[in-house]
Amino acid sequence: MAPSSDTDDSNDAVSSDPLTEETTATKRQRLNSSTGTLISPAPSSSEDSVHATMQLPTLPFEIMVEILSRLPVKFLVQLQSVCKSWKSLISDPKFAKKHLRVSTTRHHLLLIYANPSREFALAAYPLASVFTEVTATATQLEYPLNNRIEQIVDSCHGILCFALDQHFALLWNPSIRKFTQLPSLDNPKRKESYTIYGFGYDHVNDSYKVVAVWCYESDDGSYKTQVKVHALGTNAWRRIQDFPLGVPFEYSGKFVSGTINWLASRDSYSSWVIVSLDLEKESYQEFLQPDYGGVTVVTISLGVLRDCLCILSHSDTFSDVWLMTEYGNKDSWTKLFHVPYMGDVGSCPYTKALYVSEDEKVLLGCQSAGSGLVVYNARDGIFKPLGIQNINGWMVRKIYQESLISPCS
Repeated sequence: MAPSSDTDDSNDAVSSDPLTEETTATKRQRLNSSTGTLISPAPSSSEDSVHATMQLPTLPFEIMVEILSRLPVKFLVQLQSVCKSWKSLISDPKFAKKHLRVSTTRHHLLLIYANPSREFALAAYPLASVFTEVTATATQLEYPLNNRIEQIVDSCHGILCFALDQHFALLWNPSIRKFTQLPSLDNPKRKESYTIYGFGYDHVNDSYKVVAVWCYESDDGSYKTQVKVHALGTNAWRRIQDFPLGVPFEYSGKFVSGTINWLASRDSYSSWVIVSLDLEKESYQEFLQPDYGGVTVVTISLGVLRDCLCILSHSDTFSDVWLMTEYGNKDSWTKLFHVPYMGDVGSCPYTKALYVSEDEKVLLGCQSAGSGLVVYNARDGIFKPLGIQNINGWMVRKIYQESLISPCS
């Protein structure tokens, strides 16, 4: 396994108050990493003597865990400096999973762009500010491998997957500043070849998996594939069944409901289907597009909204956002929004439907100057271009969830 970063952010300190000072009983509690239950390790005599003199108000440990699990990751990273028992709790994988389940609303918009020096720059915007503020406030992120990046594949539980090139991928959680680089795919060198990745979570085996679809031109001129899977925590790629239908269309698969999904076709747009790889069984199935009701569809793009598979279908004058509300059921395709084009911007200005807020506002990536991002209010039909400063030109957009999940395990 290539080197990984596992450095704690110890520069941030937290002042003491009755909630951060603990008694011996509180300090003894921790999460059992195998069962998820609370156990009490044997205390040291020095801890007993110090805390025996304290008469501070305390909370039951279970309540304290509930409180901590609802805090932003930035604060939790700081709170690890309070004492050893809090550090042990917050760094425990069981607590990280609980925090992920409870803190479901802290999503960020990640932008990757070239700065004036033509270097890669990464900025994160809380989605709450994207939808409510005139000019969203950014946090600059320090990408761990400088300029070595080809594309961003996907995000899952706060972990971002980057394709470095045809042979290497990187997993990085920007919230806790930890990353790991996966081993080389070791595919044969061919002039006409490329690699398409996917990334997601196999909940049955409790395993994060990266899927690499290597596409290459065969001697007869047709394209063939080799598919490999890497499970986080192992040190090698495994070969699985080849891609069942042509080659994937988009450069990254979309993770939803334990599967990774691609658009694929052997010929025209109209015959495109969704090819789904089940991460547990490592087997494929195919889904049809929605019934567009006679609308002439020019192009489509695949995404994920509200934890459902999504299709953004483009006609000459508008786009429709479709959700598969019951994954795997072709009859559950439902049209969520009808989005007209903004003025004279040409065909297919919307490239991605990135996020939908609770009040029916959809964040769209579009073909326009500036940030190329717009919020469409489906209730009143109003567009609001986003004011992202100092970005003009090439840009990649991705939504990720704040989390404590480590890519190094």
